[in-house]
Parts: sequence; C-alpha cells; structure tokens
Amino acid sequence: MSINTIAPASTMQTQMMQDMQQMNAAVQTPVISARQIDTVGTPSASSLVSFDSIMQGALNHVDSFQQVAEQKQTAIDTGKSDDLAGAMIAGQQASLSFSALVQVRNKIASGFNDLMSMSI
Repeated sequence: MSINTIAPASTMQTQMMQDMQQMNAAVQTPVISARQIDTVGTPSASSLVSFDSIMQGALNHVDSFQQVAEQKQTAIDTGKSDDLAGAMIAGQQASLSFSALVQVRNKIASGFNDLMSMSI
C-alpha cells in the first residue's frame, strides 16, 4: 500500500466543479426531446412518440446511471480512484432513479388493473 500525494486544493476544487457540471448535465438531459411534445403535452402529429419508446428511453437513462455508479465503485475498489464522494453520489443517483422508475411502473400497473376491472 502506498501513500499518494494530495493534490492542491485548487485542483481538487476544479475537479469537483467539473464533476458537478457533468452531473447537472446528466440530470437535465430529457428522456424525450421537447420538440416531440406539443404545447398541450401530447405528442405532435409530425413526430409520434410511442409509450414503448418513452419507457425504453427511461430504462436506458436509469441503466446509464447504474453503469456510471458501478464504474466509479469499481475504480474505488481497485484503487484507481480516490473519489469516494463522487462514487457515493453516483450510487445514490442510480438508486433514486431506479426507485422513481419502480414507482412509475407501479402506477402504470395500478392504472392498467383499474382499467381491466371496469365494467363496460
């Protein structure tokens, strides 16, 4: 085990700012683009958006968070990185996005069950 030299505070601050900007960009990236939805919130006639494509996009988005968290955790475990805070934040981000996706799935399943139990 070797002791690594600690980087100057300005370098660490710069790295933290870059990481925060990357996380901010990732959070603000929409699952579907704004031009695919018209002003009332429904898909516009020129670009039909299917439920399948929206869910696939959401799944891919959550999966990308999980992969980033896994890569950062692996880098910590193998000693390639000492950014424990970044790994913890990425893990929490992946966990929260997965929880939100599960809640959406549960609401969809509940709505489907309500529709199926309605009498015609």
